[in-house]
Amino acid sequence: MTTLPQTALDRLRSVVRGQVWVPGDDDFAHVRRPWNLAIEQSPCAVVEAADSGDVASLVQFAAAHNIPVATQPSGHGATGRAKDAILLRTTRLDDINIDPVTMTARIGAGVRSGDLQRRAAEHGLTALPGSSPVVTVTGAALGGGLSWFGRAFGWIADSIQAAEVVMADGTARRVDTTEDELLWALRGGGGELAIVTSLELRLRPASTVFGGRQLWSAVHALEVADAYRRMTTSAPDALTLWLEFLHFPGSDPMVAIDSTFLGDEHEARDLMQLTASLPAPMVDSRAVMSVAELGQITAEPTDPAPGQSRAELLTALDGDAIAALVNEPIAPLMTAQIRHLGAALAQPSDSPHGPLTEPYAIYMFGAPRTPEDVVSITGKQSDLAAALPISGRKPISFLNPSEGLSDALPAASLQRLRRLKAQHDPQAIIRSNFPLSN
Repeated sequence: MTTLPQTALDRLRSVVRGQVWVPGDDDFAHVRRPWNLAIEQSPCAVVEAADSGDVASLVQFAAAHNIPVATQPSGHGATGRAKDAILLRTTRLDDINIDPVTMTARIGAGVRSGDLQRRAAEHGLTALPGSSPVVTVTGAALGGGLSWFGRAFGWIADSIQAAEVVMADGTARRVDTTEDELLWALRGGGGELAIVTSLELRLRPASTVFGGRQLWSAVHALEVADAYRRMTTSAPDALTLWLEFLHFPGSDPMVAIDSTFLGDEHEARDLMQLTASLPAPMVDSRAVMSVAELGQITAEPTDPAPGQSRAELLTALDGDAIAALVNEPIAPLMTAQIRHLGAALAQPSDSPHGPLTEPYAIYMFGAPRTPEDVVSITGKQSDLAAALPISGRKPISFLNPSEGLSDALPAASLQRLRRLKAQHDPQAIIRSNFPLSN
């Protein structure tokens, strides 16, 4: 692990007003850790910025000393690329300003999805939240971002109207529709061209939704999966359905359908009538809920833990695909989640990803405790991927540390992003979770 010379450390502490930690400090091991505790990262320092001015001062310092800066508000999506870099935490950039007339939100880079949802719901509005309320909105948007309402409104990144950023030379600037290339790059290009300090996002009217989880024993997995497949073939854009195969340690395997509907409860129940003909679920939590409560549906962990993931985009969900998912237990995986995509996500998008034409995604997750677990989880993920009709690409927000931007973005988008990187950050001061290098 690289350490800063004392003279450089003294200067760093003098140029930022936020907190600075270095190796040897009592809390350093804690503050440097990512969300996924299976990832090791060894920064030369950790800085918690007090405000956007701190971010600019830090980047100026880093450029002068030729030290990269890796930004992680919460550590989600970390890949280990913070090694020998200054790890920037933007947690304290947490302002939220809602304009209910224009239906826009101006948020700091550290704002978490659940916090934005609570504030937006007060005005009868919603952003585009994902499954977890503790992921930062900016982090999700820089990776494109899939949400509960993606079928209705597209990528989270499509909602970005403007951004306040710090460039690699430490200058602060506003990027909006008059800066087409930089705004395009921020809408899901991975975040390696500038450090975002705030975003301006478009909101939508929706104070409540109908949603929740229906949960069955895995003995009914084939029936549930077939009902899911049939419902998604005709689901309107306002209805989002996720199929979950679950096997937690110490419990029996289960299968679930998670749903949200931007509309009336009775219409939602009619659209999901096929589940009424299934055996009675062990749990049916569907109800009218505030958009601030969406994080309760999947009940994802809200504390850091080790994890090992792999995602793929599927070109279909036919009988053979369902058989591959239900004929054998998903263990040693804890979850295998199928998300229905399509609708607005498949429409033109002024973003590096472009339209997401694959109709489904699968996200496979395990929690390794030993090196042997890593091997078995990876093997199960590979076996499932080989048995499914995958397209070969995936969203940036679903990439794991063994993958790169070439697994997510079209070649033309990568080439354009690399040109912008060479133009705006020739020293490679800004370091994201996935590099733009060839």
